Amino acid sequence: MMYDNESLETFLQIAGKITQAELSFVRDQGRLGDYAVAYRVYRNKQGGGFGDPDKHPFAWAAIVYVDGLPLRLNSARGDCREWSTLDRVAQWMLDNGFTYWWTRNDLEVGNVEPLDTIAESLGYPEM
Repeated sequence: MMYDNESLETFLQIAGKITQAELSFVRDQGRLGDYAVAYRVYRNKQGGGFGDPDKHPFAWAAIVYVDGLPLRLNSARGDCREWSTLDRVAQWMLDNGFTYWWTRNDLEVGNVEPLDTIAESLGYPEM
């Protein structure tokens, strides 16, 4: 199934939005979940450089859990917070107190080679 950002949020059952500034308050109240999710989105930001949608159509966004509900992380301006690479979103997660998170990519379909084929190509004996 092909998603756009809106239908992807429906599929992921995202219940609302939260800004980065609000995270410390909900954490202090004990309402912030232990883990987050980095997920692939179509890039919302336009402009030059990485924001060129023809060259780089995807970005990474984050879901955090508050009171058990998945909420999309927004910037202070109210837009979906986006990162260009998983390394950057991972650094943000660590900087904001998340020691583990899930990663999902529902937009880019790739070919996954069976593990036995990979093992064979690396010279491991058949089991």
